[in-house]
Amino acid sequence: MATLETTVDGIKMPNPFVIGSGPPGTNVRVIKRAFKEGWGGVIAKTVSLDASKVVNVGPRYAKLHSTDGKEVIGWENIELISDRPFEKWLDEFKECKDEYPDGVLIASIMEEFNKDAWCEITERCQEVGVDAFELNFSCPHGLPERKMGAAMGQDPDILGEVCSWVNAVSKIPVWAKMTPNVTHIEDPSRAALANGCEGIAAINTIRSVIGVDLETLRPMPTVEGYTTPGGYSSRAVKPIALRMVMEIAQLIRKEFPGRSLSAIGGVETGRDAAEFILLGGDTVQVCTGVMKFGYGHVKTMCDQLLEFMDSKGFETLDDFRGQALDYFTTHAELVRMQTERKSAEKAAKEAMVASDGEWDGDDFVKQSDQLAGN
Repeated sequence: MATLETTVDGIKMPNPFVIGSGPPGTNVRVIKRAFKEGWGGVIAKTVSLDASKVVNVGPRYAKLHSTDGKEVIGWENIELISDRPFEKWLDEFKECKDEYPDGVLIASIMEEFNKDAWCEITERCQEVGVDAFELNFSCPHGLPERKMGAAMGQDPDILGEVCSWVNAVSKIPVWAKMTPNVTHIEDPSRAALANGCEGIAAINTIRSVIGVDLETLRPMPTVEGYTTPGGYSSRAVKPIALRMVMEIAQLIRKEFPGRSLSAIGGVETGRDAAEFILLGGDTVQVCTGVMKFGYGHVKTMCDQLLEFMDSKGFETLDDFRGQALDYFTTHAELVRMQTERKSAEKAAKEAMVASDGEWDGDDFVKQSDQLAGN
């Protein structure tokens, strides 16, 4: 019988579904709820040493609906990292691990380009028992003036140096979360892995403007009549996320075998998860999906993923992880393969009997099969 159990970077999980950093992991109450519902792991909302500069606004979400208005296909947010005191987070990390020692709790951390700050936040978080780190190099909005988030993640040299600082003091696995707002996502991913990170998480949200209100003529979400570009998520980003996950998985396969990949981007079903795993994902993160469907949705996704595995005869995630990667090539190679196939078909067709005078006793059966399409 198929199982969803998996071990990633030495961490055992009951299934590959991990709550992505954001509102669904914003305090100990909701994190505990996630563990009760059976999530494979939870990445808490991003924390920093000084939350005093983090001030959220409202409204801070905007939705893109399908044409009939019945379905949310895109979701933009301008929400910042956690505005709760770091000391409070440390208490809640410890409380959570005391109550759920087997629950996989990952701390998402973000700081300015300051070695002492990164080392301090790493050491203090691991002291209270978190299982791993996710380095937030990817928030597309908020705090760019402090060179945090995507402002740091878009510079492989700076990102790599920060990864080296964290890995020098971390005793637990470290994942670097990539921004999609770059030309080649392999570049920052390579920098993170080359500087000791066990894994990559990708993608974070895509910098966006979700729309303009045609009644007020103001961009959304509208705050005091104004807005700022935010992070785009939900189903609409899945094709972009699949492409970038594929590129990172190929990089890992070629240059960093054995490293892990946590796939993110528009996952709402078990079949979505199966696609990301086929492209090399070890775990699959869900954030906006939780905001749309609730914490209990993990059970549905697990059932759907198991149904897919049973239909294909897969017993474990390892049985099909990365299988689709073998079928990517260059456009030039596609042209070559198609030309070769058409030439072979043309040659076969030209060899067929076209008139009664061409039948040959020695090749009679072969000629008959050709005309039958055999």
